[in-house]
Amino acid sequence: MERLQKVMAQAGVASRRKSEELILAGKVKVNGVIVKELGTRVSQTDNVEVEGVPIVKEPHVYYLLYKPRGVISTANDEKGRKTVVDFFPEIEERIFPVGRLDYDTSGVIIMTNDGEFSYLMTHPKFEIKKTYIAKVKGIPRREDLKKLERGIELEDGLTAPARVKVQSNDRKSNTAIVEITIHEGRNRQVRRMFDAIGCPVDSLRREEFGIVTARGLNAGDSRPLTIHEVKQLRVLAETGKIG
Repeated sequence: MERLQKVMAQAGVASRRKSEELILAGKVKVNGVIVKELGTRVSQTDNVEVEGVPIVKEPHVYYLLYKPRGVISTANDEKGRKTVVDFFPEIEERIFPVGRLDYDTSGVIIMTNDGEFSYLMTHPKFEIKKTYIAKVKGIPRREDLKKLERGIELEDGLTAPARVKVQSNDRKSNTAIVEITIHEGRNRQVRRMFDAIGCPVDSLRREEFGIVTARGLNAGDSRPLTIHEVKQLRVLAETGKIG
């Protein structure tokens, strides 16, 4: 017997957190009865329906996408805008993005139908590091970088310590290229962190997610993750080390 939200996530319905939202909203039935309790456990013989559609286990797939700017990091968009799923027209499995990248942010994002894997990659307690390259307006002072490194107060609380390095600066245009590594995933977090030190972001790109990088990919390109990469990401989440 396993928790209902875990079964839904493993079946590729959605991430575990999104599955919990569906349960609480009364959109899930077990053996024909609406279930709203997150502690509900089901067996392989139980019939689970989500919004009237029986869930069917499908093989897990994992892809790395270089998301261009101007693309939504959701499975679908009510406004009809291009989403990350639109880059996989040939994929039969119901894939979804692992976490999100802002509309105006480009870079690597993992796509999968494995909700449990998505949970490991996105829950703050597993501290999966993400590295971004930001072009910012203004040249950050050393004391400003120290604030980011220690953690900076935002409207939703203090950020976790970050790793920050100025790659270059241009005093003529008063801009700088800064590399920043964080493990949290708050809404527009990197942009808000730079806003807090008076250096707003002009452009932002995610270069690394855990052990996988944008190397070899251009905007709009994708590739399957290797079995080894998926295993390494799991090990990283579970142990904090690369196995």
